[in-house]
Formats: sequence, C-alpha cells, structure tokens
Amino acid sequence: MSPFTGSAARTSDWRHLRVTRADGIATVTLARPEKLNALTFGAYADLRDLLAELSRERAVRALVLAGEGRGFCSGGDVDEIIGATLALDTAQLLDFNRMTGQVVRAVRECPFPVIAAVHGVAAGAGAVLALAADFRVADPTARFAFLFTRVGLSGGDMGAAYLLPRVVGLGHATRLLMLGEPVRAPEAERIGLISELAEDGGADQAAQRLAHRLAGGPALAYAQTKALLTAELDMPLAAAIELDAATQALLMNGEDYAEFHAAFTAKRPPKWQGR
Repeated sequence: MSPFTGSAARTSDWRHLRVTRADGIATVTLARPEKLNALTFGAYADLRDLLAELSRERAVRALVLAGEGRGFCSGGDVDEIIGATLALDTAQLLDFNRMTGQVVRAVRECPFPVIAAVHGVAAGAGAVLALAADFRVADPTARFAFLFTRVGLSGGDMGAAYLLPRVVGLGHATRLLMLGEPVRAPEAERIGLISELAEDGGADQAAQRLAHRLAGGPALAYAQTKALLTAELDMPLAAAIELDAATQALLMNGEDYAEFHAAFTAKRPPKWQGR
C-alpha cells in the first residue's frame, strides 16, 4: 500500500473496533463479546480502513488481531448481516462481498506482520480473518470452522479457496470448505493451520510476545518477505527468482544491511531502523 495520503487526518475513534498502540505494535480487538464478536457492516469497513491507514503511516511494525470474551470471532452477525443481505439487490450484494474481500486483501498487503490471537471459536468470516493473518497463535480451546456452505453459500468466500489450500493443502482445504466441520486446535496444529499452540488461555500473551519480537526486528526485511510470499504464490520459478534477486539488491543498499555488518564486527546486537 502506498504511504502517500490526502488531507484526511488520522482517525481518532474507531466505532466498531478497539485499537491500542504501544512500542510499534497495534492491537486490534473485536469487542462484541455478547455476540461472540460477530462482524457487522461497520466492523468490516473499520478493519478495511484501519489497515489502509496504518499502512500509510508506516509507524506500526506488527499488528495483533484478537477477540474479547469467549471466542475470537463467530463470523458475520446473523441478524445484522445475513438477515440484512436478504433485502439487498445484486449490485448491493456485490458491493458488500467486495468489501469483505478488501479486508482480506488489506491483511495480506499491509507492510507489517499480522498475528491472529485465537481462542474459542473462529467461524465463517472469523476463520478467514485468522487464515489471512501471517501468524495464527491459538490456545487449546481454539476451533476453526469455514461455515459458508452450511448457510447455502460457496465455501470460497473472502479468498478462502485461494488461501486455505496454500496453508493446509488442497485435500484438507476441500474437506474444510465443503463440509464446514469444526477443526479443533490439535488437528489445526497438525495440518499447519496454527502457527503456534499456546497454553490454555495464553493466546493473547503469546501473540504479544511474538509481536514484540517482530516489532524489534528488521521491519523492512519482514515487509519485503511478506510481499514476496504473497506475490510469488502464482509465479513460475524463474520469475520468482528474478523478483528475489531484485528485492535483495535493493535491500543490500539499505541501512539495516549495513547495520548488521557493523554490529557483527563490533560484537553487539543490531539496531534495526527499518530502512
């Protein structure tokens, strides 16, 4: 995402999310615990706009996406989204579905690592949000369910049919997207859907530890690694190798690369600047 913006000021209050920032880390909490953090039209829009705003600012080095209460996110709100969409025409439905996809694109394209801290249910759109993150840190209560076929829709919602096979393989992805059955933490870890299995009740703390580790590291190197992982998913090998070469040549002109050598020579830890 481009760092250039217009005259709009930074958003001071996000109505549908709780956002805190400290030490280069943004923590974004879905905060409707009484609804298992079910998403509304406004929550989708806030996530899309927040990620774009943080990407332009370039002040955040890692982001943690968490859910308050008993679970991570139960998906789209049955009344406020599923019920409401029954009254929309095709053009309005296309606008809505494009917006939800824009949230996933924003997660994948933002220049900082995104960590989903998952406990309890991550269902429907909640499962896809976790899937889109760079890391999924979960505790033993976590269960993922891609429920779209169970409400009569395609399992390929919000990019799930693109992302899930690349994370867990085509066979597992077919089963999960077709049947919509829940995947509990032990199986999710086994098939690669979980990046780190935390202790019971420890997903948020483990996600914050990882975020601090990432925030203290070479931010530009992480940003380029994320960009290449996304860009090279559909590239032939020769094109991917050429893109790697061009990226490394640019980074070798950066301050962090020179700082590593200086720190190694002086036998001290590097002081990463993200440049």
